[in-house]
Amino acid sequence: MGFLAPWFFAGAAALAIPLYLHLLRRHTSNPQPFSSLMFFEPRTQSSIRHRRLRYLVLLALRLALLALLILAFADPFISRPATGVTTNKLLALVIDNSFSMRAGSRLADAKREALSILSSRSPSERAQVFALGSGLEAMSQPTDDPRALEAAVSAIQPTDSRGNFGDLARGLRSFSDSVQGPIDLHFFSDMQKSEMPANFSELALPAKVSLTLHPVVSSTVPNWAVESVNAPGQVWDVKKARVQAVIAGYQTPAATRSVSLEVNGKTIATQKVQVPANGRANVEFASLNVPYGFSRCEVRIDSADALPADDTSYFAVERSDPLQVLFLHDASDRRSPIYFGDALAASAESAFKMESVSADQASSVQPSRYSFIVLSDVVALPSSFENDLARYVRGGGGVLIAAGTNVGRTPRIPLFGANVLDAHYYSNDPAGFLTVGDTDPSHPSIAKADRWSGAKFYFAVNVDASGSQVAARLTDGTPLLLDKKDGEGRVLLLTSGLDNLTNDFPLRPDFVPFVEQTAFYLSGSERPAGSQLVGSYLQLRTAKERAVSVEVVDPAGRRPLSLQEATTAQTYQLNDGGFYELRLANGRQDVVGVNADRRESDLAVISPDALSLWAGKPNRNNAAVAANVAPAAAQATQKFEPHSLWWYVMLLVLFTAVVESWVANLHLGIRREE
Repeated sequence: MGFLAPWFFAGAAALAIPLYLHLLRRHTSNPQPFSSLMFFEPRTQSSIRHRRLRYLVLLALRLALLALLILAFADPFISRPATGVTTNKLLALVIDNSFSMRAGSRLADAKREALSILSSRSPSERAQVFALGSGLEAMSQPTDDPRALEAAVSAIQPTDSRGNFGDLARGLRSFSDSVQGPIDLHFFSDMQKSEMPANFSELALPAKVSLTLHPVVSSTVPNWAVESVNAPGQVWDVKKARVQAVIAGYQTPAATRSVSLEVNGKTIATQKVQVPANGRANVEFASLNVPYGFSRCEVRIDSADALPADDTSYFAVERSDPLQVLFLHDASDRRSPIYFGDALAASAESAFKMESVSADQASSVQPSRYSFIVLSDVVALPSSFENDLARYVRGGGGVLIAAGTNVGRTPRIPLFGANVLDAHYYSNDPAGFLTVGDTDPSHPSIAKADRWSGAKFYFAVNVDASGSQVAARLTDGTPLLLDKKDGEGRVLLLTSGLDNLTNDFPLRPDFVPFVEQTAFYLSGSERPAGSQLVGSYLQLRTAKERAVSVEVVDPAGRRPLSLQEATTAQTYQLNDGGFYELRLANGRQDVVGVNADRRESDLAVISPDALSLWAGKPNRNNAAVAANVAPAAAQATQKFEPHSLWWYVMLLVLFTAVVESWVANLHLGIRREE
């Protein structure tokens, strides 16, 4: 018990007032007629007898009335647990419907046990049903209607999402803020170990929530799965394409499994693989013979466990002809076409086919035929071609310009539009060269090229870099690689040449990934991976397709986007396993295979000790586990709320005042009779 205003107890001094008033009571006597007092001896009468307290019951009532008033002004309260303030309890049923609940009859068992809990509750008790997949999802509103609650349980279906028990705790912490009374939480799950958060303290629930766990399995079940597949998203030469897969066994004995590669529903290759006990095995298919266009491919193992849903891994492959690349160079330049062409052929797996043309022959060339264009130390271009090239870039095309010694003698870089400040011949310096200093590793041309370490540059053109992004600089600060956007396209400028005279970059290993990434970057043809995980997001449009309508077809053949979303949405979350198809109004299409997170394939269960600790019933003999969850226990300390007693005290004040008035009137009547 406590007091919100304890200083009002100073008013206890007022209790002396009734005592003082009762002691000041005047002694009165009624004169009686008597014949003579001559025979009486005079004596002083003592007043002690007359100062004794009388009417003790009335005095006690008045003292009690004052004491209660003082107590009321002190505002007393008692501390009650937060769950004890009200009896409006809510029964919350949470059913795990993550991917692992597809194994055997786990989800059906969980739903049957949840219905049993609902049937045993009081008819007036409110309940609410939730599903736990990628997050905590409310399947019903708080209600005491048994039909609505049973329908909500029946509506829960298995998903391909990965569960996380930390999401359950976070969702309950947010949900409990909107609930006034205590929450009786019942959780039905396979208690998969891989769904535990990294920190046990993340499982801490609010003080008003009492947790009861209902495991639908008691032991770990062995399971095999296609854990991962490494396959190209695009194929230009099917003879060079490779498919690699990893077959994993979780708590399984050693076994031989049959692995098949399927393309558009047809098996094209099968291999046997020995999977060690509780281990992994690799398998490789040497070719991927797919037709032109998009193909839906699968790597599948023969089903031999309780979770056949993870025996298949989906991925999509697009086969197309190589993209055309135009390489314009000076007629006297014989080196740069060879270096760039060899690097392009070696790096991109025949994705591009380069056409080399001298600058004086460019008038008959149409830029729109090419995925991107390279200008290697070209000083002048035919005016018609230069105009077509400018329109090509503004319409979304990409151009790479290499500024060699010829461009260094001109006042301005063609197409890029930057002024040439000066030309540096580092071969005349004492060191004879400069190396790369600062680089931007996030730029696509730099990301896989090891920052061009060790490359020697004997010549570079110093240009005005205003209005462009500098991706690389030499050690003296001279811009080496610049990126400039023009309309919907972009122009890259390398301030040195593509031959081995102005630098030795073409002779180094970093040159090949530079050419590969620059080619995909400028052409915009690099397709995302052909497979993604459930829960990831699919990019619906490129920057050039912001106003283009899009249609998404999910694995069940549904079109989940509304008309408004089809024109405004930029991404779409992939919630189901299988193949998604993307169709744009401009004719572009895409297909992606989606797979469940393979951490759900490990069906190992949480230890009973950990479950007991989570439910608030720790095993005292397991001191090690208890020490690990001490922070969680500290966070789950019961909270108390003050409950005011003011109204109860005021009721006592009223009752005491009535009794005091009645007793006072009673004594007054006696005095009148006397």
